[in-house]
Amino acid sequence: MALYVQKFGGTSVGSVERIKAVAEKVKTFRNQGHQVVVVVSAMSGETNRLIQLASEINDDPTPREMDMLVSTGEQVTISLLAMALQKTGVPATSYTGAQVGILTDSAHTKARIQRIETDELRQDLDNGKVVVVAGFQGVDDDGNITTLGRGGSDTTGVALAAALNADECQIYTDVDGVYTTDPRVCSRARRLDSITVEEMLEMASSGSKVLQIRAVEFAGKYKVPLRVLSSFAEGQGTLIVADDQEDERNMEEPLISGIAFNTNEAKLTVLNTPDVPGVASKILGPIADANIEVDMIVQNVAPAGDYTDFTFTVSKADYRQTKRILEESIVPSLGGGEVRGDDQIAKVSLVGVGMRSHAGVASRMFRVLADEGINIRMVSTSEIKISVVIDEKFMELAVRALHTAFGLDREDVNEET
Repeated sequence: MALYVQKFGGTSVGSVERIKAVAEKVKTFRNQGHQVVVVVSAMSGETNRLIQLASEINDDPTPREMDMLVSTGEQVTISLLAMALQKTGVPATSYTGAQVGILTDSAHTKARIQRIETDELRQDLDNGKVVVVAGFQGVDDDGNITTLGRGGSDTTGVALAAALNADECQIYTDVDGVYTTDPRVCSRARRLDSITVEEMLEMASSGSKVLQIRAVEFAGKYKVPLRVLSSFAEGQGTLIVADDQEDERNMEEPLISGIAFNTNEAKLTVLNTPDVPGVASKILGPIADANIEVDMIVQNVAPAGDYTDFTFTVSKADYRQTKRILEESIVPSLGGGEVRGDDQIAKVSLVGVGMRSHAGVASRMFRVLADEGINIRMVSTSEIKISVVIDEKFMELAVRALHTAFGLDREDVNEET
């Protein structure tokens, strides 16, 4: 008997029929003698609907009230799935994040899990029940409902798997695994049988929507076996393997495992800031204090050496708030110049452990983009990733060109996309 934590996303539970199908899939595992914890998202489109309702009432609602509102989406799904399981003869109990004991900090809309109380959950499992848990949410020490950010149900699933020492965490979604890039952008994308945690982290941080980055971090930190599967088709999916299992994969690793992209970024530049020690901290400190995550950073020193232009990227959702912080408090205190922003950019990233042993990846990437007439506006690198910022309108062209240039194309589809 094994213990599985199975997470089903919004499209997997997007209708009554699909919820019934999930119940049948879960029943199959239980009938095989396994213990099952199911984590579900809100029905597809529901969270967006709730956010739209909020915007019609108040264009600047408090984060606490937003958490109170959007957490209701998962509550609907868990109760419906528990009912569907009971209808098939499977005993099941639904829990909100607070009820199951997912305790978080108080950073509303971006909360982080601090601990999970598992005693009641284990008791239900030992009594033969399937436990259905609301993803994406928890509770802080003051009893306030919190949410983990968009895509947080993945994190809930992996965190529960870690807390329960589950045999495997299975993420069911509308795709049948992790692909070399998004098949909707490049029809020649290939499904990967396996990918390392390190590669998946880079893919997720660079814009891959298959898994939330915090979920992958949990899997890597707590050695949770993680598999991505389709809710709608049979198959083995993609196994996310620990970095120390990398040698168990194919002996000849590809140079590049995948290409990720992200159009949900914005670029901000503070012009003519004094080129003195501590400037970067003075700029980014208040941004961090506002709980805004910064991605890429570039600092250009002027020829005279007295001033510098400081450029960084944030998510589009944080763009206006970041710009306001820069203009109202940071720039006046620094005596810097104007703040320029651009929210029509995209980040495209090459990811692969093969970069460790191969030179010339960056120059080859830049040459491919240049041949397509695509200008590079920012560059950042890690040991196994190269990211560039380009104009958003060129994103799909860049992904397809790079996918072909680095030999990732499938051979069983037409050239046209």
